[in-house]
Amino acid sequence: MKPPVRITTGQGDKGFTRLFSGEEVPKDAPPLEFLGDLDELVSVLGVARLHAVQPETREAILAVQRDLFRVGSELATAPDQAALLSGRVDTESVRQLEARGRALEASQPMPANFVIPGATLAAAHLDLARAVARRCERRVAALHRSGWCRNEHVLAWMNRLSDYLWLLARSEEKCSIPLRPPDEGRPS
Repeated sequence: MKPPVRITTGQGDKGFTRLFSGEEVPKDAPPLEFLGDLDELVSVLGVARLHAVQPETREAILAVQRDLFRVGSELATAPDQAALLSGRVDTESVRQLEARGRALEASQPMPANFVIPGATLAAAHLDLARAVARRCERRVAALHRSGWCRNEHVLAWMNRLSDYLWLLARSEEKCSIPLRPPDEGRPS
């Protein structure tokens, strides 16, 4: 009989954890800093998905959340152990995200002014997710420079993600009930 899955080993980790590829690293190691930010991003996206009005937005957010697990597994794996991964971020991953962004951009007019987040609940959470995605992108850039992230497609994908989340937020704004009048708090 297979033992039940437990969330904790009960052994204490003394500030260390294991990567997907098995290496033990300090919990404040740069790849783990990224993984913590990624965990925050996936969670914020979950809140955005909960509040999204459009079924297409909820589906799009769920697809991004799933993609982020692939990104996370790649950066939770030592570069010389990349062969352990069943799926990698590649040219096609970047192309698909770009195509989704272009489709959203073509389907709606772009704002003429800067957008101040908070017009609708779902859009506000998507804008927060975009800001966290930008932090994740900065962490990936640092990991890339250090040699930990050798897959340039991960960096490109993270860059496109923040644009995509911005577009999703604008799409939700046009279909949701505003939290305040449309012109309040926006520059003219």
